[in-house]
Formats: sequence, structure tokens, C-alpha cells
Amino acid sequence: MKKSGGRGLFVGLCIIPTTVLFTLFMVVPTLEVFYYSFFGGFSKYNITSKSFVGFQNYIDLFTNSTIAPKFIGTFQNTILLIVLVTIITFAFALVYAGILSREKIKGQNFFRIIFYIPNILSVVVISSIFFNVVYDSDIGILNSITSLFGFTVQWKSGNEVVIFSLAIAMIWQAIGYYMVMYMSSMAAIPESIYESANLEGASRVRVFFQITIPLVWTNIRTTLTFFIISTINLSYLFVRAMYGSRAPESTYVLLYYMYEKTQDYGRAMAIGVITFLFSFLLAGIVNAVTKREILEF
Repeated sequence: MKKSGGRGLFVGLCIIPTTVLFTLFMVVPTLEVFYYSFFGGFSKYNITSKSFVGFQNYIDLFTNSTIAPKFIGTFQNTILLIVLVTIITFAFALVYAGILSREKIKGQNFFRIIFYIPNILSVVVISSIFFNVVYDSDIGILNSITSLFGFTVQWKSGNEVVIFSLAIAMIWQAIGYYMVMYMSSMAAIPESIYESANLEGASRVRVFFQITIPLVWTNIRTTLTFFIISTINLSYLFVRAMYGSRAPESTYVLLYYMYEKTQDYGRAMAIGVITFLFSFLLAGIVNAVTKREILEF
């Protein structure tokens, strides 16, 4: 009995600090975001002047002729980045993981390190590399290549391409991390399964899609949900690091637009609430769509 009580006390002492910190720095700020989204007429520097407006901040984001077009465009940019970055990142990460795990390539460890390096760099460093070295109109690598074909592109300021420039930087940063995660899952697959497939005459492509991916599907589901939510956060960091406070509207994403609206704090918090709910809704949809029977080996 004493042993059970002592174990319960120990578990409680371990959980209580984490619970307190989680409540103070996660639950309370989240509830404050919801609370302030129902007020208007104040900035984050003058909260005392707020007045209750109900759902008007939310209504304005979708109906106000001045605000709605920018907010909807920002929402579209966020969705575009989520779809584009997620699909391309996971496609490359899975293929690279499959090749480096299954194929005998000279210098495998070298390629693993090279692919993973972008993940250990800070967003500021990556943004500087792409903004000043890759995307620069005069000396950038991309325009040096396109100029050979007689044209150049305004990668940093062109309204039609700037969001894709942002996506390229985010993809480059993320591929190595997820590649390593998938490689660890693929390494756990018994070699006998692949040997049986080879004896049956299955091609490498068929083995990859019908054996490797199904057997690491649980890991794919988990990382997919995590990546979608992290893309929403990282998109703000990349825009902020690349452009500072002078980002063109064509690069606006939800969290950056929220930051821009801090002088209208209630409306900024409404954007934060929409982003919060959208993230959880999207995560729930992804979990439901990708749910399937777990394969064991």
C-alpha cells in the first residue's frame, strides 16, 4: 500500500510542473486569444480601450470590402503552401529514404548528411541563402540559369511567383528531416520481406509502393499531420525572415497577416482563432482520410 502511494506521489510530482507550465503558457494564452477576438477598437499597446463587438471581427474578415479580399488572399496563400509544400516534401523525402535505405549507393552517409544539413540551419540563415544567393535578380543562381534561355524572373517580388519562391525554400529546409525519419522506419522492415518480393519477381517500384509505403504508413500519417500544422507556423517565419516588415501582399500568410493587424488587436486575434481552428480541422481531416488498417510484420 505504501509502495503504491509512494509511486502515485512520484508520478504526481513529475506531472504537476508540466501541467502548470502547459496551463500558463499554452491554455491561458489560447483562451485569451479567443477572449480578445470578441473586442474591437484597441491595439495590443492599449488594451484598456477595448469595446465588446461580438462576432463582428469574424464577419468583417469575410465580408468587409476593404479587409476581406486581403484576408481571403492570405488564406489562399496558406492553403497553397500547405498543399504544395506537403506533397512535394513528402514525395521527395519518401523517395530519397527508399533509395538510401534499399539501394547500394557509394557515399550513402555523405548524401544523408547533405540532405539533412538544411534542417539544422536556422530559418534566418536559410532565408538569407535563398533571398540573397538564389533569388537575387542580378547575381542569383536561378536567374543565372534562366538568363541562358533569354529571360529572368523576379523571384523576390514578382506577384505570380513569389509564393512559389517561398515554397521552394520551405521544401529545401524540410526534406532531410522527414527523409531521416522514414529511413529509420524503413530500416525496421525485415529483409526477408524484400527477399520474398524479389523471388516473386516484383520490380523496385512495385516493392516501394506495395511493401515499403504500407509498412511505414503509421509513421507517414503522424508526420503528415505534424508537418501540415508546422507549415502554417514556418510560413510566417520564412516570410518574416525574408522580408521583415516589408513583405509584399502576395506573400502574406495567415500568421503574418495577424502580425500586421496588431494595431487592430481584436481583429488580429480573430485571425489567430481562425488559424487555430483551421489547423485542428485540417489535422482531423487528414487523420480521417489517411486512416487504414495497421500492417504488422
